[in-house]
Amino acid sequence: MDYIREGTSSFKKVNLALFIAGVNTFAILYCVQPLLEPFTREFAVSPSVSSLALSVTTIFLAVSMLVMGSLSEVWGRKGVMVVAMFASSFLCLASAFAPDFYTLLLLRLVIGITLAGVPSIAMAYLGEEMAKSSLAKAIGIYISGNAFGAMAGRFLAGSLADLFNWQTALFAIGMISLAAAIAFYYLLRPSQHFQAKNLHFGELSRALGVHLKSKPLLSLFGLGFLLLGSNVALYNFIGFELINRYQVEAVYVNGVYLLFIIGMFSSVLIGRLVARIGQVYSLYTVFLLISCGTIVSLMDGVGFKIIGLALTTFSFFGGHSIASSLVSRMAMANKAQASSLYLLMYYAGSSVGGTLAGVFWGQIGWAGVVIVVNGFMVIGIGLIRWFSKTTRLEIEQDKASSV
Repeated sequence: MDYIREGTSSFKKVNLALFIAGVNTFAILYCVQPLLEPFTREFAVSPSVSSLALSVTTIFLAVSMLVMGSLSEVWGRKGVMVVAMFASSFLCLASAFAPDFYTLLLLRLVIGITLAGVPSIAMAYLGEEMAKSSLAKAIGIYISGNAFGAMAGRFLAGSLADLFNWQTALFAIGMISLAAAIAFYYLLRPSQHFQAKNLHFGELSRALGVHLKSKPLLSLFGLGFLLLGSNVALYNFIGFELINRYQVEAVYVNGVYLLFIIGMFSSVLIGRLVARIGQVYSLYTVFLLISCGTIVSLMDGVGFKIIGLALTTFSFFGGHSIASSLVSRMAMANKAQASSLYLLMYYAGSSVGGTLAGVFWGQIGWAGVVIVVNGFMVIGIGLIRWFSKTTRLEIEQDKASSV
């Protein structure tokens, strides 16, 4: 069968299916973030402990993506994604009935494993089934689904928890996700260009080893770690800050998550910046803007908190788009594995950043979160410099070897 081209009914159905998959995946992943404050009250745990409800999911998502991507090489793309979506939906429904926090954590851990079956495979599916002229738009639609799902999951869960309780919020997300999984099954056409392979972990290990020896790639993996770690740190505890310090009602706190709409536009604007000053200087700019945003958020007043978060959110999405595109560009071979490693470090950053910020929050409040994020930004500036230096060295070595 021919490759899928823009303007056809197949293009519309496939892109709708993967948009739904992106929304579903990231809604389930991030729906617990606005529920951290209710978890602390319901289960009598500290804010840093409650943040594990998100951290354990992201770390197991990160690790599992390497395995899920490899399994899809044997079992097929659509089948693994369908199973992943249904399993994640049922587990989300089950988490609404968790009798204690440890059961909830266990369910969220398994959700991290099942959720990995979509982001680790969706790009590979598109790369195999889409015509080259239509691929960029298809990927853009899928990524916009990710951003929309991250926003919608947070906002809907937070709003429902405020109106009812956290159990109702998780149950509603689970039911919506189940409907999304059914729609995905019927909308996504089976792979037409997929060729099953034998699973060779030795070859996978060798490919990963090559990437881990590349200094430019290592620095980009580190940047992904720092970017999501900072973003999750800020959003994990902004609710506590607004409710505890400024007595903002929870229903209004949930509006903070609408700032993620900025992420649907920032990559375009950052792209224009890249065209003017290049990717390295754009990365420097992004990390400095995140630092400036956190400093603004230290000023007294809810308005300063929102302005600071808006600036950090804009910069986060822009930085992620630059770093992830550079990974694909710098990996000379086995690009899928390079992208998987980047995403592994990206989501690992979420777990570490969110948990570390919780420790500092418990000691000195919002200022502690800002200290953690700015520490990440200082490390990031160093990694950007290292990336720039090692990239120039590799280019010079390639030129010398070709003479």
